[in-house]
Amino acid sequence: MRAVVYSRTGDPSVLELVDRPVPEPGEGEVRIRVAFSGVNPTDWKSRARPGDLPFPEIVPNQDGSGVIDAVGPGVSGLSVGDHVWTYLSAHQRPGGTAAEYTVQPVEHVVRLPDGASLELGASLGVPAMTAHRALTVAEHGPSRLGPGALDGRVVLVAGGAGAVGHAAIQLARWAGATVVTTISGPEKAELATAAGAHHVVNYREQDAAAEIRRLAPGGVDQVVEVSPARNAALNQAVLANHGTVAVYANDGGDELTLNVIGHFAANVRYQFLLLYTVGQPALDAAAEDITRAVADGALPVGTEHGLPILRYPLASAGDAHAAVAGGAVGKVLIEI
Repeated sequence: MRAVVYSRTGDPSVLELVDRPVPEPGEGEVRIRVAFSGVNPTDWKSRARPGDLPFPEIVPNQDGSGVIDAVGPGVSGLSVGDHVWTYLSAHQRPGGTAAEYTVQPVEHVVRLPDGASLELGASLGVPAMTAHRALTVAEHGPSRLGPGALDGRVVLVAGGAGAVGHAAIQLARWAGATVVTTISGPEKAELATAAGAHHVVNYREQDAAAEIRRLAPGGVDQVVEVSPARNAALNQAVLANHGTVAVYANDGGDELTLNVIGHFAANVRYQFLLLYTVGQPALDAAAEDITRAVADGALPVGTEHGLPILRYPLASAGDAHAAVAGGAVGKVLIEI
């Protein structure tokens, strides 16, 4: 099979297209003929981070989709021919999805509902599961998502044109929330609106706090936060009593300063989250709810749905990584 690998960290030039034997699934594993490999910021950051690698050679990329073509001993619930999506595929494993075949444990493989495209499948994983977690950690909020789970709640999605922001808008809307999102320009406003946001606030042209308070006079119940350092003052100004800020990234700085009195007066909760350490029960819950949302048609992708698809061939995996690192707007997929 053809695979992209790296044996040392560095810039995208360390990625090599090579021929490798097709792997065989072991106990509790399935082999997937990969159709699309999804690229996320965590993929290029893992490749670029200085230090020794945990394996002599790594196939990158956590997310992907394809068709099961072999199952190992002890596998139940998945069969040859199933269309699936996979997540955390390269976590503590040498074989991610940037290859024609990948072998994955069944707990990280999810069957796609009938009619769902493999492009959509590869766009789920890290973005959708992160969004799910961010929407299910609020005080007095639901631990699971589904229609009606967020009825009566106001959700603020910071950076609604990003992949996680896009999924958060869609999941929150599906679950019944009123969704407000912040963006930096008209193109991103169009994408966030196409994703389903009820209200879009351009923080470069508007007084974001005043506008959000106008749209949600009772305050924001939940914030899905990509830039906690930049947005701390804004969040404090718009949060409702018992509001929660769910932080999934550090865009804009690693250090966060909070006004203590202002936050404890409003009983604010800050919840930090990372999929790699959140635990399998939370991942299982996310996979189940996301599958239900996909079946309901609530998580479409493509420009008309607010998330442009940017395709690269396997031989251009380095360009795909560079595009994500450069802040490409949309979902970057490697077509195998």
